[in-house]
Amino acid sequence: MGDAAASPGAGWRLCRFDEIDSTNRYALDAGRAGEPAGLVVVADHQAAGRGRRGRAWSAPPGSSLLVSVLLRPQLAPDAVHVVTMAAALALADAVRSVAGIDADLKWPNDLLVGDRKLAGLLAEADVIGGVVQAVVIGVGCNVRWAGFPAELDDTATACDREAGHPIERAELLEALLAELAARLGHLDTVPADYRARLATIGRPVRVELTDDTITGLATGVDDRGCLIVQPSTGPPVTVAAGDVVHLRRVTDPGSTRSG
Repeated sequence: MGDAAASPGAGWRLCRFDEIDSTNRYALDAGRAGEPAGLVVVADHQAAGRGRRGRAWSAPPGSSLLVSVLLRPQLAPDAVHVVTMAAALALADAVRSVAGIDADLKWPNDLLVGDRKLAGLLAEADVIGGVVQAVVIGVGCNVRWAGFPAELDDTATACDREAGHPIERAELLEALLAELAARLGHLDTVPADYRARLATIGRPVRVELTDDTITGLATGVDDRGCLIVQPSTGPPVTVAAGDVVHLRRVTDPGSTRSG
C-alpha cells in the first residue's frame, strides 16, 4: 500500500510503495484522475516495470531507484521529449553530485558509464485532442547491486560498483528532484545542454525502428529531441523514436555492439 508524504522543496509529493506493478502506470492513472503535477511515485520493487517499446524492466527489490514523476507541461505533443531530455540531464547531474560518477547520455533515454548501462528513462504522455494533459517520466537507476546476472554482467553497471562504496537511494532521489525542478524552470536551455552531454553524437550507430533499420553516423539532435543520422549514402534521416546501438568506431562493416 502506498505511503504518501510531502517532499521538501519544489512542491513534490511523494507516494512510496514497498512493491507495485509499475510506478509509471500508477502515476498515469493518477494524472488521468486529476492529480496535480508534482506527484512522485517511488517503489522498492516493481512487479511489472515497463521499459521502452513494451519491454519489461526488472530489478531485485531494493537494488534500484525506481521513481515516476507526474508533470503537466504546457507543450505541444511533438515537443514533449524536451521534458525527457531535462530528466536525463537531472539524473546525470544527481549521479555526479551523490556518487561522483560522470555518466554519459545515450539517445534517447539511457545513462551509460563507458558502454555499460546505469539507468534508463521512460516518458509516457496523456494526450487528448492533440493537447498534452500530462507527462509521466519514469526513472530506473541501478544503485546497489550485489551482482548482475550473466546476461547483463558485460552490459550493465550500478552506482555502488562505479563509486566503490554504497550509495543511498534516498539521497539520490532528493538530488534528482532538486535537479529536475531546476531543469523544468529553464526548458529553453535543455536541448543545447543535452546535445553537449550526449555520447551518441559523433558515433556510428544502428537505429532499430519498428519496421526498418538505419545505419550511419549520428550527427546531432534537433530541439525537439529527434536524432539526426547520416547514412553512408543519401540525405540525413531524422528519427523521432527508435532504439540506438552504438557501434565500434571502425570502418569494418562487421562492427558489433559496444553500448
